[in-house]
Amino acid sequence: MPPLSPVQQKFILHWGEMGTRWGINRTVAQIHALLFITQKPLNAEDIVGALDVARSNVSNSLKELQGWGIVKRVHVMSDSRDHFESMKDVWEMFRVVLDERKKREIDPTVAMLRDCVAEAHKDKETDGYTEQKLKELADFFETTTAWYGQIRQWPTSALTRFVKASDKLRKLLGVGS
Repeated sequence: MPPLSPVQQKFILHWGEMGTRWGINRTVAQIHALLFITQKPLNAEDIVGALDVARSNVSNSLKELQGWGIVKRVHVMSDSRDHFESMKDVWEMFRVVLDERKKREIDPTVAMLRDCVAEAHKDKETDGYTEQKLKELADFFETTTAWYGQIRQWPTSALTRFVKASDKLRKLLGVGS
């Protein structure tokens, strides 16, 4: 693999930094960035060389990225090593990430809130204000996840038109900037 250009380095470093803010290991995010901007699949040694990280770190990071479903192992003709590539469709990649975050973070929260609301309703020690706030939060999560479930099924072309039309929709609804 040829050396990374300054632009590639800038993107990979930034993506790694953003990954830490999103709760993702920096190296995992950097490997994802490298695979995303690389046209051909890379093997682990290519990644080690490009990012100057430990081989064990690359292996663990690739497993995590595969677990998220945004990187897959592929085979290259006349090379027995495993190679890896990132999803290239940005919209689909973010759908997969959102699905995974929903499964890991939102769904357990919704289940816990439902339990808390049910318990608070029966529990005489829980004040009405707490019960009401928990119910509002549960309703919010249920409404937004139902909405996400609906738009998740839209084809990318419809989703991009919807997002791009949001300013017109905001004006139509009379919502200020």
